[in-house]
Amino acid sequence: MNHLGTQTLITPRLTLRPFRREDAEAAFRNWCSDDEVTKFLRWPTHRSLSVTEGVIGDWVSQYAEPTFYQWAIVPVTVGEPVGTISVVEQNERAKLAHIGYCIGSRWWHQGITTEAFRAVMDFLFRQVGYNRIESQHDPDNPNSGRVMQNCGMTCEGTLRQADWSNRGIVDAVRYGNLREEYEGI
Repeated sequence: MNHLGTQTLITPRLTLRPFRREDAEAAFRNWCSDDEVTKFLRWPTHRSLSVTEGVIGDWVSQYAEPTFYQWAIVPVTVGEPVGTISVVEQNERAKLAHIGYCIGSRWWHQGITTEAFRAVMDFLFRQVGYNRIESQHDPDNPNSGRVMQNCGMTCEGTLRQADWSNRGIVDAVRYGNLREEYEGI
């Protein structure tokens, strides 16, 4: 593995970059304070800007670690973060990264999360050297699953009552992609 930390990634419509402390207001306004966004997530809706400032401050302090991967999703046309994508779990021995993401509801159904996920997947496979990238979603949130499908991931099954979110204990539909599949070998 060649851990590089959170590098800036550029796509045709997006800049994926490390968060800055001054991003807190946009993050709070664009997704952290939205109950619709956090419904299927593990962290509660932020009720004050100070909570978002604390979270982003924590992320900023972790960027010195080469194994820390947390990107702000910044559409070129918007100029500020509208969501986030990150490695939420990793297993060095298995060379496995588990990806999590969320985006403000005003930007749903525009292909932004798919574009971000593809860029992160390419970076993690080709530059960092992961062998497996996986993600999962609540079956009641099929749009999240479509992001994984659109990234060429394989649905590997549903784990019954294997996860938790703001809705309680939930099923988890697991998707995965292997580097050899990604590279078309």
